[in-house]
Amino acid sequence: MKHIYFFILCIILFNSCHTPKQTYEDTIKQFQYELNTQYADASESPLTKEDLPTFRGLDFFTIDKNYQIEAKLELTPNSPIFEMQTTTDRLPLFKIYGIAYFTLNGEKCTLNLYQSQDYSNTINHQNLLFLPFNDLTNGISSYSGGRFIDLETSSAENNTIIIDFNKAYNPYCAYNHKYSCPVPPSENNLPIAITAGVKDYKKHH
Repeated sequence: MKHIYFFILCIILFNSCHTPKQTYEDTIKQFQYELNTQYADASESPLTKEDLPTFRGLDFFTIDKNYQIEAKLELTPNSPIFEMQTTTDRLPLFKIYGIAYFTLNGEKCTLNLYQSQDYSNTINHQNLLFLPFNDLTNGISSYSGGRFIDLETSSAENNTIIIDFNKAYNPYCAYNHKYSCPVPPSENNLPIAITAGVKDYKKHH
């Protein structure tokens, strides 16, 4: 009986040592797969009824780990609530949660991280942070209206936060003009080209 237990233990140890760990590229590919799956699903997709049947997946920039950056985070607990501009007359309420400082491609950059006040009291949204931004690829290889990144307050540790531009995605307005989308505030205009994340949607060039 002892031999059987020893044999089973050896198998468990062997499998645990030889199970391939998920790489960074695998993580981003999973993000891309989930995004494509959502957009291909008629019940969730922002695509128009005309575009949905021919949808074969989004275009992405080449995955580049250099665009996953650790930024210094300055919290702004006393920042006022304000109305964020959108592509329509809708004015959702937001508050600046903090300011991220980082250097990317040789340029010093800052980005405001926002927290929605319309959903801040709901359990599913109170931990979420919203990061809209513009960069020098807008209207060339990425959507002219900017892109978004979703973050969580729990990802902020020791006055730092990880921002992964490989997870940048387009607002729904890039696919369907019926939506009302936040417009990135001018404070979040980056002086560099972010060649990471989702590219522009060809149907709406």
